[in-house]
Amino acid sequence: MESTSLQPIRDYKDLHVWQKGMELAKQVYLLTNRFPSEEKFGLVSQMLRAAISIPSNIAEGQARKTTGEFVQFLSHAEGSAAELDTQLRLSTDLGYCVSADLSEVFRLLTDVQKMLKRLRQSLIVSKAVARDS
Repeated sequence: MESTSLQPIRDYKDLHVWQKGMELAKQVYLLTNRFPSEEKFGLVSQMLRAAISIPSNIAEGQARKTTGEFVQFLSHAEGSAAELDTQLRLSTDLGYCVSADLSEVFRLLTDVQKMLKRLRQSLIVSKAVARDS
């Protein structure tokens, strides 16, 4: 599993990808606070749902009983990350924010996407190894 130390993962809060996903969600909240009020129930709502869905799916998946379920929820988190990427790009195209405002958000999003992929792949490999043992 994913950890920078040799301590075991006790729950989702120990996962760096969950921690970074939480930071990403906070940054999206701060960013969308500056969007036009008429977007509150449109693009802002969609962006917040996608951003919140990333750490939420990580948490729910880690709390499940099987590796297969965890992998499935990580896949959902990856889908939400792709949605958020699309929505961030659209918000730039619509002039709601400038590229400079997005640099930290895109950096976090890219990090989270890479971490999700690595964690999902490592779980798939460990599941296969356990099955073959």
